[in-house]
Amino acid sequence: MSRSSIPRALRREVQRRDADRCLYCGLLQVGQGATFHVDHVLSRSRGGATSLDNLVLQCPYCSLHKADRTHAKDPDTGEELPLFHPLRQRWEDHFHLEPDATITGVSGIGRATVEALRMNDSIPLLARSCEMALGLLGV
Repeated sequence: MSRSSIPRALRREVQRRDADRCLYCGLLQVGQGATFHVDHVLSRSRGGATSLDNLVLQCPYCSLHKADRTHAKDPDTGEELPLFHPLRQRWEDHFHLEPDATITGVSGIGRATVEALRMNDSIPLLARSCEMALGLLGV
């Protein structure tokens, strides 16, 4: 979705509400080389509205890997589960940030989301490590 398809005022409201942080992996916009995306939790192609209760700030890595997905397999059980919904679920109930900057899924939804969004690939892992070293992200 192009940046211009979401009204500027709504985009700013999402950024404020989400404190300029990816609601999936926790990265901060500040210091990143790319502008974070304001994306639909439920994509427009699946009937999602362009409204505050369906838009979240996402780092480009999470955004590109999530795309229009709503479900993924839990790598431990093989069960198809809904992806984490950052506006309806608490991050701490599904994920844990480890001292080495990896994100561990602590529920089936968390494990499926970590795997689907590839949260522990080298690029987001390095960015989280840097934020942790700077005291911007902590365990």
